[in-house]
Amino acid sequence: MDTKMVEFKDLGKMKYKDAWDYQENLLKGNLEVKAKLNSDASESFNSISTTNYLLLVEHPPVYTLGKSGKIDHVLISEEERNARNIQFFHTNRGGDITFHGPEQIVGYPILDLEKFYTDIGRYLRELEEVIILTLKDFDIRGERSKGETGVWIDSTVKGKERKICAMGVRCSRWITMHGFALNVNTDLTYFDHIIPCGIPDKKVTSIKEELGHEVEISTVKEKIVKNFESVFNVKMV
Repeated sequence: MDTKMVEFKDLGKMKYKDAWDYQENLLKGNLEVKAKLNSDASESFNSISTTNYLLLVEHPPVYTLGKSGKIDHVLISEEERNARNIQFFHTNRGGDITFHGPEQIVGYPILDLEKFYTDIGRYLRELEEVIILTLKDFDIRGERSKGETGVWIDSTVKGKERKICAMGVRCSRWITMHGFALNVNTDLTYFDHIIPCGIPDKKVTSIKEELGHEVEISTVKEKIVKNFESVFNVKMV
């Protein structure tokens, strides 16, 4: 398989809605390219092409509810959210309720899966693999949990299962958006006010919680980029 190019952008700290709009614009640009290819048979698939991106970002405190999510999984009132300066959005990704906030790395891959494979299940497993390899770089054993998307610690140990990375994606004409949220030095008390991912009786954790000390966000980002290149057989530009 040929190595593909992916434009990497570290967006730093950005409001959730601004990052969402940014993703939508990149998605729209790729969809317009695909529409042109379909309307002009003389254009080869390689003469004009979609662009792949990986965006990494940190958001101010925000709860986001996916298309299949239940509002009952939000345990905090609007008044309390406002008092704590936590935003809330219904989103167009899959999945349920989750939290984004400072010291959490949120990754938004915008990939044309027709250039990779047309298999959303495989795409999610490979996103999980990126995070599993990243955690391994910090001597943390990340795992999948059967029937549940994301990356977990002690996923088969009853009562000790804890989620370290949530995932939820959207795909339009095989162009992806949204992605993953890896807890690094995240304040986990924010998760007390929701049923994370709609899964009761399972805990949430972070790299800091597992190691007992903080780690540099920039170091974790570097590991994510390296592992993303390896898993997806791409080169970041």
